Amino acid sequence: MAERRMFAKTIVLSDAFLDMPMSSRCLYFTLGMFADDEGFVNNPKSIMRQCGATADDMNVLIAKKFILVFESGVIVIKHWRLHNLIRSDRRHETKYQAEKELLCYDENGAYTLETPINTDVHTTCLPSDNQVGDKWDTEVRLGKDRIGKNIYSPLPKKEDAILNQVVDYLNQKAGKNFKASSKATQKHITARINEGYSLEDFKAVIDTKVKQWRDDPKMNMYLRPETLFAGHFEGYLNEAPKKKVVEKPKNINLEKVIDCPWDDPTPEQEAAFDADREAHKYEDGWRINDDGYWINPEKGIV
Repeated sequence: MAERRMFAKTIVLSDAFLDMPMSSRCLYFTLGMFADDEGFVNNPKSIMRQCGATADDMNVLIAKKFILVFESGVIVIKHWRLHNLIRSDRRHETKYQAEKELLCYDENGAYTLETPINTDVHTTCLPSDNQVGDKWDTEVRLGKDRIGKNIYSPLPKKEDAILNQVVDYLNQKAGKNFKASSKATQKHITARINEGYSLEDFKAVIDTKVKQWRDDPKMNMYLRPETLFAGHFEGYLNEAPKKKVVEKPKNINLEKVIDCPWDDPTPEQEAAFDADREAHKYEDGWRINDDGYWINPEKGIV
């Protein structure tokens, strides 16, 4: 974790920030100094005690939306990326990936729990090691090609089709009523699609977790897109039972397979027998024995 932190003047000199009590502002700066490289803090109460802040000071920061709070007790500084946008090769990933999965970026790069993510923003903020930047590394700017354009383009038709099928399947299996039009739902599902997961993968996760959680009063509430399709998706997918694969017998010598049961079959009887034998020989449970006959433990020799 970095030893130095910076704070954007556009935030800490704004009227909204300066209107807060001094104690709330001091708490904000202290949280910023203790945050990890992505702005997360897992011990806000301990930090409050260290700097003499009260619950009211924290409540002011939360009410003014300078701090976002998760159910786990972890908090994140909303404008962290405006303060400290650290290059990926220097940044230590946060340990709080589950909370990070619930966040999006707004058009200015600030964290939000409501707005769809835009991964194209701020990709040119920092110079590489052998470049001389003409601006501070922490300044936030948009590329010229994005000015005046709608950054939230509609989903491609293929992704949109999968998304609707996933949401419909989840609603059907879990008895829910989620909307495919929800931006938060779209974010998680499209992220997994972009990672290469298929519709069958989504269905496998839904089937597994519905079976585990549907009748559990405490867990049923987690049958939702932000839980199923977020950071633990791959783990849930690996919990799904694998489909049984029936291997076809090898080294078949059809000349040794038992003859037609009729002594003098008509051409129609012989053709029917051959078709029936061919249709069943690869079914689960059938195999060829040492004498070359197709057998089944329940049906005997064919």
